[in-house]
Parts: sequence; structure tokens; C-alpha cells
Amino acid sequence: MRRREREITDRDEMEEILRRSSIFHLAMTDGKGPYVVPLNCGYEDGRLWFHCAREGRKIEALRRDSRVCVVAEADTRMVTSGQACDWTMKYRSVIAAGRAVIVEDPAEKARGMDVIMRHYAGPAGEYRVPSLERTLVVRIEIQDMTGKKSE
Repeated sequence: MRRREREITDRDEMEEILRRSSIFHLAMTDGKGPYVVPLNCGYEDGRLWFHCAREGRKIEALRRDSRVCVVAEADTRMVTSGQACDWTMKYRSVIAAGRAVIVEDPAEKARGMDVIMRHYAGPAGEYRVPSLERTLVVRIEIQDMTGKKSE
């Protein structure tokens, strides 16, 4: 990292950013090249969870290559000035790299949905079986994280 004074090295602070983020960006590759999509995720115990449709470019890419990278931001704020070059952005961010695992076990799918629902302060608990069967749940096993901030 070029600006070492902005680096976040404390894992607890990086995890807090993951818990506070509302939109995550998932990067992957497929036969067409790089592909990035915004997601809603839940974070718990070194794992990110998201749900999606059972088909589409994202799932095809993950089945082809499970390596992913996720970007999350928190506490973003634009700082304006009278001079264009004096504007700046205040933020805290995390880049997490790991592997995506498509979850098949119904109990684990429900657990993943609980993590997502708790992340957004929604009700966790019972899910209608047909809805759970239609939904694909993906768990990202985080292998490496870096953080950066400008406060």
C-alpha cells in the first residue's frame, strides 16, 4: 500500500467495516473477462454470505472459478471545497479475497439467510421451504483482508 498511514491492520476494525457496510461489490472472472456486481451480504465469523437466483452470469462464473474478491465501504463522506482539486473523500474500506462456496445443505442455507437478515436488522428464523429451495445461498470463505481509511 502506497499510503501506509491509511492502512488498517487491525482485524477487528476491518470486521467492523464489513458489519457496517450495506452494499458490497463482488469481483470474479468468467470466460468473458472480469465481472463485478453489487450485493447485499451478511458477515459473521470470517465469512460473507449472500443469496441470489440459481442461474445467471454470476453463478456461472462462480461455478467456473470460485476465487473472488469483495470490496466494502463504510463511513463515506465527501469533503467539498471552493477549489476543485481540494475535494476529498473520507472513508473506511476493506478488500477481502477468498473462495465462494455454493451452499446446498438446507440447514446451512437457513443459517446463511439468518446472517444476512441480522446484518440488515431484519427478522431471522423460519423460512418457507419453497422459497429456500428456489434461493441459492453462497458463502465466501475469506482468506485475506486489507483495509484502508481516510478519516
